[in-house]
Amino acid sequence: MNKNKAESKKENYLAQPTSNNNNTSPTFCVAMLKNGSTLKVEGKVEELLPTIKDADFAWVNVQVDNLKEEGSKVAAILGFKPSIIDELVAQRFSGYDDQTTELGLLLPAVKVRQLDVEVNKLIILIKRNIIVTIHGERVTRLVKFARYAVTSFKKIPRNLEDVDKISLVLIRILDENNERNFDGIRSIQEQGEGISRYLIETTGFRKELGTDIYKMKHALISYLEALWASLDVIHYLRYGDAELITDDPIILQKISMLSNDLTRQISISEQMSSVLASGLEVLQSIYNNQLTVLNNRLSLLAVWMAVVGTAFIVPNTIATVFGTPIGDHIEWRIQLIIMLVATLVSVIFVYVFVKKRSLLPPKVD
Repeated sequence: MNKNKAESKKENYLAQPTSNNNNTSPTFCVAMLKNGSTLKVEGKVEELLPTIKDADFAWVNVQVDNLKEEGSKVAAILGFKPSIIDELVAQRFSGYDDQTTELGLLLPAVKVRQLDVEVNKLIILIKRNIIVTIHGERVTRLVKFARYAVTSFKKIPRNLEDVDKISLVLIRILDENNERNFDGIRSIQEQGEGISRYLIETTGFRKELGTDIYKMKHALISYLEALWASLDVIHYLRYGDAELITDDPIILQKISMLSNDLTRQISISEQMSSVLASGLEVLQSIYNNQLTVLNNRLSLLAVWMAVVGTAFIVPNTIATVFGTPIGDHIEWRIQLIIMLVATLVSVIFVYVFVKKRSLLPPKVD
């Protein structure tokens, strides 16, 4: 009996969808009905089918644990080919699969926490008068946007063609996803401000600074890669070549605006990358200057050790000579004078030799 219950729970994985902090189910349908009314229905996918059938156009959002396995099941329930999910999930960040009567898109959903860039997959399926978004539990932006979806649907004129209506819904979803992706650059920029503070410190934070700069560089590269992936998908849509995408110039202009926004964000990210590169050059200059100062000090120490060594070696050598029978014939006062004069001459000679050969390092402030 327990086994049957477990199997039943597995088969009906959408029967009890989880809720987010706003008490909104991640599986819902927003539809404009044929009678002109707009509504939002929550529940498992099977329960949404009557609403979809009676809709003029509809948007269905489904959250799953596994995009490949559960996403294929959702697609099949909603009348899509399960293979379209497999084709999209196999791509890394972005994908575009036009099967004439069905259109599948894969977009990156970027979430940035400090310098940790997390790129999740967002699948969008389009078929005549229905658009379906499928994603994992880490993507919450569309669930939050659902609060305004009914109002957004009411603004779409009823006298438009189905392809125009669904294209407007698609544009609104793409815009929402892009806007949430753009939040990532703000987080990276805030972390960059903290890193720039370390550039002032020339004596400390070297280990932390190097690690943070690497993390920021990696975050920017990952973020830029996601934005370029989004831009690739937008480029496929902006001319309206697909049968399920409108060819109305006014609506296509909205897609071009999405492309411009992405291009602008990419430009901002690349500028940040240039600033980071400049910071690395400054940091390298600081370290090189510190290394030069250290080398100069060591060189200066070596020179003075040579001078001091001469001051000890010469009198020691002379004293050794005077310790032989030769010293018995020389008065001690004369021996002392000889040692002092020889030491002084030797030290002066070594100093002049070192200075003439430019062996003394230059002074560095």
